[in-house]
Order: sequence, then C-alpha cells, then structure tokens
Amino acid sequence: MTAAVLYGKEDLRLEQVAIPEACKGEIIVQVGAALTCGTDLKVYRRGYHAAMGKPPMLFGHEVAGTVVEVGDTVSKFHVGDRVVPLNSAPCDVCFFCRHGQQNLCEDLLFNNGAYAEYLRVPARIVEKNTLLIPDCIPFEHAALTEPLACAVRGFEESGAKAGDTMIVIGAGPLGLMLMHVAELAGVSVIAVVKRADQVEVARIFGARDVLRLDQVGDIVLAARTLTPSARGADVVIEAVAVPETWEWAVDMVRKGGVVNFFGGPPSGTKVQLDTNRLHYGDITLKASFHHTPATCRTAFDLVTSGRFKCAEYITGRVGLEEISKVFPRMMVRSGSVRDIKTAVFPGGRLV
Repeated sequence: MTAAVLYGKEDLRLEQVAIPEACKGEIIVQVGAALTCGTDLKVYRRGYHAAMGKPPMLFGHEVAGTVVEVGDTVSKFHVGDRVVPLNSAPCDVCFFCRHGQQNLCEDLLFNNGAYAEYLRVPARIVEKNTLLIPDCIPFEHAALTEPLACAVRGFEESGAKAGDTMIVIGAGPLGLMLMHVAELAGVSVIAVVKRADQVEVARIFGARDVLRLDQVGDIVLAARTLTPSARGADVVIEAVAVPETWEWAVDMVRKGGVVNFFGGPPSGTKVQLDTNRLHYGDITLKASFHHTPATCRTAFDLVTSGRFKCAEYITGRVGLEEISKVFPRMMVRSGSVRDIKTAVFPGGRLV
C-alpha cells in the first residue's frame, strides 16, 4: 500500500509498505479520510515526537474509514463498519487513570499511520476508543473527533459556563475549535488573532468580538475593555504556546478567574508572571493536554448531531499523493486565504 513515512525533520516520503494484518483484538481500517493537524506539523518540523514515535515512522493520526479486517476476539466491529479509531487509549489501571486523569496515563498507547491506504488499530484502541460512524456523516467530518475532543477537554477543564466571558488567544485550528465549543455552550467569546484571514473565521466559529494584534496598541487593555466593566474575562484560554501570550493571558483574566494554558510549548520554555496579581487576585492557572475517552464521545456527539460546523472547518482537499506538498505549505501562512484543515483522501481528491 501507499503510506507517508516521516524520516526526520521536514523529510516526509510516500512509500510502498506492506498492508497491515489484524492480530488478536485488532482491526484493519481502509482510510476514508485523514486530516492535517498542528501536532503533525510540529512533528514534521522537529522530525520526531517523544511519545508518538521516532523516525522512520508512519505519519498522521486524525482519521476515519471502513473496517476491512477484524482479528480474533473482536466482537464490537465487523467488516464494512464505518469507524473513527481515535489516536490513543489509556490503560485504566495506572495511578493517573485511577485518579480520573486518563490523559496522563503512564502507559498511554498512541497510534499513527493515518496518511496511508490502510491503518492497523491496536486492540486497546479498538476496545476503548473506536466509534461507529452514522452513514450520513462524511469521513472527513468524523475525523474531526480527535482534535475536537482535545478542545472539549480544554473547555471543560476551564469550568466556563453559559453567560461567562472567555478570551481565546490564538485562531489556529484548536483555537477556533475552542471558540466554537464555548459558543455552543452559551459563553461569550472574545478572540485575539494575528492575521487578517483569521478575523472572519473567528467570527464564523463564534467569536463575538475579534482583536487583531496589528490593529491595537495595548492588546491586554483592548481585550479587558471588551469584558463586562473592563474587569477581565472569567476564563482566558491561551492557544498559541509562546511566553508572551502566556503572560497576556494572566493579565487579561479577572480576579477569581481561570487561565488555561492550552497551547503546547517546546520543552524548556520559561515565562515571567506577576505573582502578586496571581495571589491577591485569587487566579487559577491550569493547563490541558490531550483527551480522554469521555471527551472523545462528547466531541463525536457534537460532530454527528450537526451542531459543530464541520464543513466550514475543512478548507482543503487533496489526494494522498499530494501529502508531501501539504506540510511545507502549512509552514508558510500567507494571511490572505482561510486555511484551517486539509482532508487527505487515499482514494483520490474528493470535491
């Protein structure tokens, strides 16, 4: 079969590899659609991912498709089923799993290989984190479940509720998902964006107000001015992952509010925070990483119910043979074209 293999930093190649076979408890999925992802872009830039694998490695993890083979003992799925196999599953026996933190599982099992014609799904993911897709849902929409599950968890961990005001810093794919999840929950969203193309798209996904960095002098003051009584937001979610925006987030939140450092920065990144403001303002700082089986199901419900704007989120379509050209383009954003996620079709580009 044809598959994308990552050999190192910015070295992604299409190769012919053996079609996988299902062992006990596993399934083989013929990929209907895979999606590009910011995490994949980070791995492409760095050439590896400590938890997800080292090169040469099969690449891609947001995927949906059709079961074409089932291994011994598999009873939940059958050949012909349309499924979303999530990219990980917890062990449910370690310290963190037993304390309700499955995203931090000490033996979190990851799976890659979405940019290919076929994908092997490990037994644990088959059992704990694979979902049946209704016939009416396109594969590329169903594949949004994984990133949306991360956004759902970030929103839930922030404790925001209907009527609250939330500032989301960053309008990348996950920042936009966070805005939309918040809007669907009745939260008033203020977006802080960088590029011209992000202004309109932030509004599409639920932002009430949008601040563009190059059009305001003091971004913290401008953001606070848009909140009730200019006191700051109830919740601020940072979705950029640079020290400056982490510091903005703390300065934009109200007393007693919550800051969620959602964006994943490189190892060793340091920030400076006003500890006086943190203490006397009774501010909660937290971070959100990855997803859990529960948030995957919540995200899947948003997708299959039609509440999430799936069609607007898929802004590009390519065949698998074009995948090696996609990531270099993702590294250079022009600012003039709306570009969120590209759907990759092993069977050829679908219009």
